[in-house]
Amino acid sequence: MVIQTMWKDRLSFADLQSEAGKNLVRRIETLQAMGCGLLRFAVPALEDAEALGELAGRVSLPLCADIHFDYRIALRCLELPIAKIRINPGNIGNRKKVEAVASKAAARNIPIRIGVNAGSLPAALREQVQRGMDRAEALVQAALEELAVFDELGFTAAAVSMKASGIADTIKANRLFAERSDAPLHIGVTEAGPLVPGTVRNTAALLPLLLEGIGDTLRVSLSDSVENEIIAGREILNAVRDMTGAAGSNRFGRGVILVSCPLCGRNGFDTIAFTERWKTRLYALDKNCTIAVMGCAVNGPGEAKHADLGITGAGNSIMIFRQGRVIKTLTARDDAEIDKAFEEALRELQKS
Repeated sequence: MVIQTMWKDRLSFADLQSEAGKNLVRRIETLQAMGCGLLRFAVPALEDAEALGELAGRVSLPLCADIHFDYRIALRCLELPIAKIRINPGNIGNRKKVEAVASKAAARNIPIRIGVNAGSLPAALREQVQRGMDRAEALVQAALEELAVFDELGFTAAAVSMKASGIADTIKANRLFAERSDAPLHIGVTEAGPLVPGTVRNTAALLPLLLEGIGDTLRVSLSDSVENEIIAGREILNAVRDMTGAAGSNRFGRGVILVSCPLCGRNGFDTIAFTERWKTRLYALDKNCTIAVMGCAVNGPGEAKHADLGITGAGNSIMIFRQGRVIKTLTARDDAEIDKAFEEALRELQKS
């Protein structure tokens, strides 16, 4: 199960220069360590394709070009070290243009995602929806019609996504498609909203599908950072593992499970600030473990004694513990000193 995200800004050659370019590469490497398997970029013009091709040569994470309207951009991307192309049949153009893209992709062994959106269906299907056709059925028909073109051309490396902002439409469309085709499915809710509502909406839509075995890749679309999209995707897969008992399966993800208490009047430690400082680093750990960030002596190390590593406040002290056993107590409340002590404990955990 591959977790994807999409870069939030338009990429240019200026982003690849000097220190900015190094920072960009480092951030992408962190995304990869956090569990991102594919990073998609909008490519609205030919010059953007050139910038993406340059970036693709600098990173090991596969990059996908997201293309609308102009099939010539897709043709150019297929000449660059870009791992995948995403096109929308509702706006990429006539069949000859699709055939040109598919033919070149086949020759270069590059997969294509057929991305159908509820807001940009082909004109004929848009009219049918306006006359009362079920939107989920229209999404499926658009995907199957486009997939049939690829099948006729003998192109077999095609995946499909049917994105809607509605939870019910998303679930229904993917269920219907899975009944009618065995093509790989990329699942997600489009335009889902900010961090909290967007995560809730994606979880509500994706959990039923994943529990039914539907979906090969996913993206949690958020009006938030790419890092939080990856974290949300990982946690949805962790939820599937918990619900199915598939703890030993790599299909639904491995890595860190981060538990943290919400704070209350007993708190002796700011779990919110600490988690915000550390979450990217923790989710990038290459280790299957549970990390607990607790606010008081009630929750940690007592209720979090199962954690491989934890930190909590207790009165005027900060305690770091492993599986319920306190390994270090700090009396200072300076963030830098707390982070240093936690860093040392984390290094020891990684060695074990």
